[in-house]
Amino acid sequence: MTTSQLCQQNCQPCSGAMPALLQTAIDPLMQQIAGWQQYDHLISRTYHFKNYYQTIAFVNAIAWLSHREDHHPELSVSFNQYRVEYTTHALHGLSDNDFICAAKVNALYQV
Repeated sequence: MTTSQLCQQNCQPCSGAMPALLQTAIDPLMQQIAGWQQYDHLISRTYHFKNYYQTIAFVNAIAWLSHREDHHPELSVSFNQYRVEYTTHALHGLSDNDFICAAKVNALYQV
């Protein structure tokens, strides 16, 4: 699966009954989301901006994306950077949704 294929997908509702992704499924997905790091059961990336206005504009774009996908990240905002983390809480691990959203966040940053 490529980054553009991830961006074309939409998040699906998760339930605790479905399993989190195994590392063998995670590894190829990580290759599709440049700049992201995996830490146990989450993925994260920090984005840097020139100023606070650009940082907040990006945060607002991610808020819109998160609402549309119904999959919400943890975030940390400072003057000129934004750190985003995805995990699927219902699964206590990673799901395809995390990678779909990460790819879409990267695509927004590229614009």
